[in-house]
Amino acid sequence: MIYFLIIILGIVIDRISKIYAYKFLIENTIKIPLFSFYYLENKGAAFGILQNHRFLFLTFTILVIVFLLFYFIKNRDRNSKFIKLAISFIISGALGNLYDRIVSGYVIDFIYTNLFPFAVFNFADVFVVLGCIMMIIYLFLEDDNDSKHRK
Repeated sequence: MIYFLIIILGIVIDRISKIYAYKFLIENTIKIPLFSFYYLENKGAAFGILQNHRFLFLTFTILVIVFLLFYFIKNRDRNSKFIKLAISFIISGALGNLYDRIVSGYVIDFIYTNLFPFAVFNFADVFVVLGCIMMIIYLFLEDDNDSKHRK
């Protein structure tokens, strides 16, 4: 149940932030030392690649969500809390951007890091990346544990 709430909370954070970006950042850019905030409509994927391939993104996102939900439910008793949290973050972010693509045909991006050149992104992207990083960490830790048990 807690993971369902995490998914919902992530979607709510993403929606509220995108509504704010739509209302206040279209005409204004906000710059602070680490970040700039400005409104961008992204019809592509990360870094704006594959512009106007909406059907591809919708299909891929739905397949990923279905797979992760299936995996989550099938392995709910075997998976650690850490991996469940990682999957919850990925599902939350995927659903946040899926909503945008279905309703608007594009994803609202508005966060830019001033420290180094990088893509403009949103909170849904942050959740997906955080979940993926957690999965990678888990895989490395799990691989270390397997290696120790084989010796």
